[in-house]
Amino acid sequence: MDGQAILARLRDRLGDRVQETHEFRGDHTAVIARAALIEALALCRDDASLGFDLLVDITAVDYLTFPGREDGPRFEVVYHLYSVAHNHRVRLKARVEQDDATVPTATGLWPIANWLEREVWDMFGIRFEGHPDLRRLLMYEEFVGHPLRKDYPIDRRQPLIGPNV
Repeated sequence: MDGQAILARLRDRLGDRVQETHEFRGDHTAVIARAALIEALALCRDDASLGFDLLVDITAVDYLTFPGREDGPRFEVVYHLYSVAHNHRVRLKARVEQDDATVPTATGLWPIANWLEREVWDMFGIRFEGHPDLRRLLMYEEFVGHPLRKDYPIDRRQPLIGPNV
Protein backbone atom coordinates (compact mmCIF):
# COMPACT_ATOMS: atom_id res chain seq x y z
CA MET A 1 0.00 0.00 0.00
CA ASP A 2 1.48 3.35 -0.98
CA GLY A 3 1.25 6.57 1.01
CA GLN A 4 -1.72 7.98 -0.91
CA ALA A 5 -3.66 4.76 -0.28
CA ILE A 6 -2.83 4.94 3.44
CA LEU A 7 -4.14 8.51 3.65
CA ALA A 8 -7.25 7.54 1.66
CA ARG A 9 -7.91 4.65 4.05
CA LEU A 10 -7.63 7.00 7.03
CA ARG A 11 -10.01 9.51 5.39
CA ASP A 12 -12.49 6.74 4.55
CA ARG A 13 -12.54 5.35 8.09
CA LEU A 14 -12.29 8.60 10.08
CA GLY A 15 -14.14 11.03 7.83
CA ASP A 16 -13.91 14.68 8.81
CA ARG A 17 -11.82 13.81 11.87
CA VAL A 18 -8.95 13.78 9.38
CA GLN A 19 -8.59 17.54 9.13
CA GLU A 20 -5.90 17.62 6.47
CA THR A 21 -3.54 15.35 4.54
CA HIS A 22 -0.40 16.15 2.63
CA GLU A 23 2.70 14.59 1.11
CA PHE A 24 6.17 16.07 0.93
CA ARG A 25 9.18 14.28 -0.53
CA GLY A 26 7.63 10.87 -0.08
CA ASP A 27 6.47 11.41 3.51
CA HIS A 28 2.69 11.17 3.97
CA THR A 29 0.99 13.04 6.80
CA ALA A 30 -2.53 13.17 8.22
CA VAL A 31 -3.61 15.88 10.64
CA ILE A 32 -6.12 14.30 13.02
CA ALA A 33 -8.61 16.03 15.32
CA ARG A 34 -7.32 15.74 18.87
CA ALA A 35 -10.54 14.05 20.03
CA ALA A 36 -10.03 11.26 17.48
CA LEU A 37 -6.29 10.79 17.99
CA ILE A 38 -6.42 7.49 19.91
CA GLU A 39 -9.03 6.10 17.51
CA ALA A 40 -6.76 7.00 14.57
CA LEU A 41 -3.69 5.47 16.21
CA ALA A 42 -5.62 2.29 17.05
CA LEU A 43 -6.90 2.10 13.47
CA CYS A 44 -3.35 2.40 12.16
CA ARG A 45 -2.20 -0.39 14.46
CA ASP A 46 -5.17 -2.78 14.19
CA ASP A 47 -6.29 -2.48 10.55
CA ALA A 48 -4.65 -5.43 8.74
CA SER A 49 -4.09 -3.45 5.55
CA LEU A 50 -2.28 -0.71 7.48
CA GLY A 51 -0.53 -2.83 10.11
CA PHE A 52 1.49 -0.06 11.77
CA ASP A 53 3.03 -2.20 14.48
CA LEU A 54 5.88 0.14 15.40
CA LEU A 55 5.58 3.54 17.06
CA VAL A 56 8.91 5.01 15.95
CA ASP A 57 8.70 8.37 17.69
CA ILE A 58 6.51 10.99 19.29
CA THR A 59 7.65 14.58 19.16
CA ALA A 60 6.18 18.07 19.04
CA VAL A 61 6.59 21.29 17.11
CA ASP A 62 6.21 24.78 18.58
CA TYR A 63 4.89 27.20 15.94
CA LEU A 64 4.99 30.29 18.19
CA THR A 65 7.21 32.33 15.85
CA PHE A 66 6.47 30.52 12.58
CA PRO A 67 5.30 32.91 9.82
CA GLY A 68 1.73 32.24 8.76
CA ARG A 69 0.82 30.28 11.91
CA GLU A 70 0.16 33.25 14.22
CA ASP A 71 -3.57 32.52 14.43
CA GLY A 72 -3.42 28.72 14.48
CA PRO A 73 -2.76 26.32 17.33
CA ARG A 74 0.68 26.82 18.83
CA PHE A 75 1.73 23.15 19.00
CA GLU A 76 1.52 19.98 16.96
CA VAL A 77 2.12 16.58 18.53
CA VAL A 78 3.64 14.31 15.88
CA TYR A 79 3.50 10.49 15.75
CA HIS A 80 5.75 8.55 13.37
CA LEU A 81 4.43 5.04 12.61
CA TYR A 82 6.03 2.21 10.66
CA SER A 83 4.77 -1.18 9.47
CA VAL A 84 7.43 -3.87 9.58
CA ALA A 85 5.30 -6.34 7.62
CA HIS A 86 4.28 -3.90 4.87
CA ASN A 87 7.39 -1.66 4.90
CA HIS A 88 5.40 1.57 4.84
CA ARG A 89 5.20 4.58 7.12
CA VAL A 90 2.90 7.45 7.98
CA ARG A 91 2.98 10.53 10.16
CA LEU A 92 -0.03 11.58 12.25
CA LYS A 93 -0.29 15.04 13.77
CA ALA A 94 -2.66 16.57 16.31
CA ARG A 95 -2.86 20.33 16.73
CA VAL A 96 -2.87 21.61 20.29
CA GLU A 97 -3.66 25.06 21.65
CA GLN A 98 -1.31 26.69 24.13
CA ASP A 99 -4.05 27.15 26.74
CA ASP A 100 -5.09 23.48 26.57
CA ALA A 101 -1.85 21.68 25.76
CA THR A 102 -3.06 18.13 26.35
CA VAL A 103 -3.58 15.02 24.25
CA PRO A 104 -4.64 11.51 25.30
CA THR A 105 -1.90 9.02 26.07
CA ALA A 106 -0.99 6.26 23.62
CA THR A 107 0.56 4.02 26.29
CA GLY A 108 -2.37 1.60 26.01
CA LEU A 109 -1.53 1.02 22.34
CA TRP A 110 2.26 1.00 22.45
CA PRO A 111 4.13 0.67 25.76
CA ILE A 112 7.09 2.63 24.33
CA ALA A 113 4.82 5.69 24.29
CA ASN A 114 5.48 5.95 28.03
CA TRP A 115 9.04 7.18 27.48
CA LEU A 116 8.32 9.16 24.32
CA GLU A 117 5.45 11.06 25.94
CA ARG A 118 7.58 11.84 28.99
CA GLU A 119 10.19 13.36 26.68
CA VAL A 120 7.59 15.56 24.95
CA TRP A 121 6.22 16.64 28.34
CA ASP A 122 9.71 17.46 29.59
CA MET A 123 10.81 19.44 26.54
CA PHE A 124 7.54 21.11 25.43
CA GLY A 125 5.17 20.96 28.42
CA ILE A 126 2.42 19.11 26.54
CA ARG A 127 0.51 16.87 28.93
CA PHE A 128 -0.72 13.37 28.05
CA GLU A 129 -4.03 12.61 29.76
CA GLY A 130 -4.08 9.18 31.36
CA HIS A 131 -0.32 8.73 31.28
CA PRO A 132 0.71 6.38 34.13
CA ASP A 133 3.85 8.30 35.21
CA LEU A 134 4.18 11.72 33.58
CA ARG A 135 7.34 13.19 35.06
CA ARG A 136 10.59 14.63 33.77
CA LEU A 137 12.81 12.32 31.78
CA LEU A 138 15.73 14.38 30.45
CA MET A 139 15.83 17.38 32.77
CA TYR A 140 16.18 17.22 36.55
CA GLU A 141 13.04 17.65 38.69
CA GLU A 142 13.98 21.15 39.90
CA PHE A 143 14.33 22.46 36.33
CA VAL A 144 11.86 25.29 35.67
CA GLY A 145 10.12 25.44 32.31
CA HIS A 146 10.32 23.45 29.10
CA PRO A 147 13.48 24.18 27.10
CA LEU A 148 12.24 23.46 23.55
CA ARG A 149 9.45 26.00 23.73
CA LYS A 150 10.17 28.97 21.48
CA ASP A 151 9.52 31.42 24.34
CA TYR A 152 11.94 29.73 26.76
CA PRO A 153 14.51 32.39 27.76
CA ILE A 154 17.92 31.33 26.50
CA ASP A 155 19.74 33.08 29.36
CA ARG A 156 17.53 31.73 32.16
CA ARG A 157 19.39 30.62 35.27
CA GLN A 158 18.24 27.32 36.72
CA PRO A 159 18.43 26.21 40.35
CA LEU A 160 21.72 24.55 41.21
CA ILE A 161 21.50 21.01 42.41
CA GLY A 162 24.16 18.91 43.98
CA PRO A 163 24.67 15.70 45.86
CA ASN A 164 22.64 15.15 48.99
CA VAL A 165 25.23 15.09 51.76
